[in-house]
Amino acid sequence: MRVVLADDQAWLRSAMRLLLEDESNIEVVGEARDVHTLLQETKALLPDLILLDWELPGLSKPSERNRFIRLLHTDYPRISIIALSVNSDAKSASLALGVDAFVNKAEPPEHLLAALQQIAQLDKCHPPSR
Repeated sequence: MRVVLADDQAWLRSAMRLLLEDESNIEVVGEARDVHTLLQETKALLPDLILLDWELPGLSKPSERNRFIRLLHTDYPRISIIALSVNSDAKSASLALGVDAFVNKAEPPEHLLAALQQIAQLDKCHPPSR
């Protein structure tokens, strides 16, 4: 599974990259620090999954998040999205907009790995038609 990490904090992207390096079925193919960069990376790399900081610069307002998630679903319907946030209220909002999973950044890394593996299993059941 090809993954793009989208978070404005470089240290967090590095930590996620280190965590995911040991997963044989996951390859981090790109990183983004804001919505503009994420759209460029998504278009160029066509990842299978985006790990999306729910507070990524460019997504500060609910209307921006709504528009962005709709755009991803329309232009890249095969890409899965896991929303990440320390704000527990973001879970219901992100899931309501159609992200595939939510992980609280304060949870142990195993929670993120479990969410990734769950999506990887779903992808095996529904292989991409690229």
